[in-house]
Amino acid sequence: MFRVLISSAAVVSLLAAPAIAQPAFGTWGYDAASMDRSVKPGDDFFAFVNGSWDKNTPIAADRTFAGIDSVLNDKIDRDVRAIVEDLARDPQKAGRLGQQVGDYYASWMDEAGIEAQGAAPLKPYLARINAVKDRNGLVDLFTTPGFDSPIGIGIYADLKNPTRYSAYVGQGGLGLPNRDYYLLTGDKYVGYRKAYRDYIVRIQQLAGISDAAAKADRILALETQIARIHWTPEQSRDVDKGYNPKNLAQLNAFAPQLPWARMIKNLGLTQARQLIVGQPSAIAGEARLLASTPLSTWKDWSAFHFVSNNAQYLPKAFDEAKFGFYSKTLRDVPEQRARWKRGVDLVNGALGEAVGQVYVQRHYPAESDRQMGELITNIRAALADKIDRAGWMDAATRKAAIAKLDAFDPRTGHPKNYIDYSSLEVKRGDLLGNAIRADDFGWKLQLSRFPKPVDRTLWDMLPQTNNAYYDPTQNQITFPAAILQPPYFDPKADPASNYGSIGATIGHEIGHGFDDQGRKFDGQGRLRDWWSPQTAKLYTAKAQRLVTQYNAYEPLPGVHIKGELTLGENLGDLGGLEVAYAAYRRYVAQHGEPAVIDGLTGDQRFFIAYGYSWQTKQREGALRAQLLTNEHSPAKYRVNGVVRNMDEWYRAFDVKPGDKLYLAPADRVHVW
Repeated sequence: MFRVLISSAAVVSLLAAPAIAQPAFGTWGYDAASMDRSVKPGDDFFAFVNGSWDKNTPIAADRTFAGIDSVLNDKIDRDVRAIVEDLARDPQKAGRLGQQVGDYYASWMDEAGIEAQGAAPLKPYLARINAVKDRNGLVDLFTTPGFDSPIGIGIYADLKNPTRYSAYVGQGGLGLPNRDYYLLTGDKYVGYRKAYRDYIVRIQQLAGISDAAAKADRILALETQIARIHWTPEQSRDVDKGYNPKNLAQLNAFAPQLPWARMIKNLGLTQARQLIVGQPSAIAGEARLLASTPLSTWKDWSAFHFVSNNAQYLPKAFDEAKFGFYSKTLRDVPEQRARWKRGVDLVNGALGEAVGQVYVQRHYPAESDRQMGELITNIRAALADKIDRAGWMDAATRKAAIAKLDAFDPRTGHPKNYIDYSSLEVKRGDLLGNAIRADDFGWKLQLSRFPKPVDRTLWDMLPQTNNAYYDPTQNQITFPAAILQPPYFDPKADPASNYGSIGATIGHEIGHGFDDQGRKFDGQGRLRDWWSPQTAKLYTAKAQRLVTQYNAYEPLPGVHIKGELTLGENLGDLGGLEVAYAAYRRYVAQHGEPAVIDGLTGDQRFFIAYGYSWQTKQREGALRAQLLTNEHSPAKYRVNGVVRNMDEWYRAFDVKPGDKLYLAPADRVHVW
């Protein structure tokens, strides 16, 4: 649900028709039944736009939230289900892909077969853990696909030389969502920790592991020690502090308790000249724990995490125990999702681009690429104008910013080349084995790219994903096919609706190139300081004012938004809407002031469309998890927290002093 929204906005040739064809939602792209006109826009704009919907719409029993995204996600699930079941229905006709998809999905749906096998599929993996005799054997386990490690290693573009890949080392080892769940005080968090201990006990008992209670105490104590040394989410966001390249000699001196050469060899990374350490103090601390904690405790930790991570592939008792803790207890979800929906997720995770290729053929018309190209061009032009007029930027920084904007690489719909999954072995009736082999395939796929230059055609999302993203190392914005449909992208909707929804998302994604962390990368994707000191100082002061605003918001009693953690997304939201509005006014200048529709002016419809695009309500547990762990603010504050900083919103809705969202002009933050 944490998309970076996109909706169709700006396309002059597409949207210039004087008469609006019937859009998918309402008369102009918005379902007016959602509105609560008893709420003043200046008091709570989110409720004004979505209040009636909020009062009358329950959250489905199997979901953490309801909203525009849940409606679209359900449609995408149905579309992908049809593809998966078509491929599975006649594997011979569909070839190798049909066999893989069919056997994977059939293995998942064969509940009777899973029950009949019981815990037997676990035996070879638990035996592997039990056979560990020393620290080297433990490290061998940690570097084997399918097994958890307290220290994670992955392959990504090098932040300072993004034409090549580097291996990164990051903190890990926790079973709860993050360090806060171990360390915060209060009955709520004490209750979470007790429930987690009970879950550790239950999972071990189901797997036939003896002395489960005592082992659970030791596992929880170990993870609490790990939590104390972990970096906070805010600290981990800092790309400068997270870039610490070390060669083998430096790694050995930095964390001598780890057999780095052995780890590197096991992972197939012998060609790596260095590893980039993401959270040095945490990695060093975990290395010390690896040496000081009894080997037996680490083996217990590994066995629990293996069973827990794979509980969904085991009999119902395992699956329900995992759901009961992670979904019901932590996120307040009362019911498990339908099995076919989870099967769709499973196939997407293992064979996603192969399925996505069929999805594109069925659900993504080529015309959408042309329309999105026009949209992005219009939004970029509006941002270029704003950069030109940004008085807080000096000439040299402005020139570099324009160069970065010109270098943006927008991708829409789907990759040019799809992943070849032909080497992935899928066996009908071996669900756990399929999952482990898919994990191994994923790592080998990364390794196959490692010595080569970075492939800029690769995608980090599937075509059937309702989301979008910006990659600072490649200076790319990517919009998958699945999000390019109503309500975010509707060529039949009013231009104001499209600008307020997809236009704001395009602006948001491009804006990530200039947020507090994205601005540290240049037009070629290199982590490099290209800002003059004075301009950087002015920008940082502006950003800090936004941090202060969001720190004050308290979505749950005693739980505030973390302004530092969410800063990049908040900057993206505000800057994206500013740019989208400027693009909309460019459109109006070319085509004349739009007519009033449903008693609403074009500017009012623009802002309402933005609020509608964030129509969301969450369960309390899910909201708490988001506030503690996620870099995105809750939906309500992605609306109210943004519009109250925009002068144009005040004019559109005649917001005055005394209204609850009112900010004096001097207190409003303007990104652009």
